Amino acid sequence: MTDDVPWDEVGYIISSQYRVTVLDRLVRGPATPSQIAADSNSTIAHVSRALQELRNRSLVTLLVSEQRKKGRVYGITGDAESVWKIIETQEMA
Repeated sequence: MTDDVPWDEVGYIISSQYRVTVLDRLVRGPATPSQIAADSNSTIAHVSRALQELRNRSLVTLLVSEQRKKGRVYGITGDAESVWKIIETQEMA
């Protein structure tokens, strides 16, 4: 492994099963919080919190207008895709 691996981000994501769940779902394509919750048998509250935490670290992005309250669609960022590949390669998820 090289020194440029973002281990801080890897550790942050894998320290919460909900963050892992959200990213695992978003890697497959954009989704709403309710879709993520349904796909993962998680509560909407846990999914929403994980989305906000990941968004604060620029790992997830809101794909619709900030003013939109219903039907908010989220996607994964390029940085998160790179980190997710490490998590999967190292079998950390």
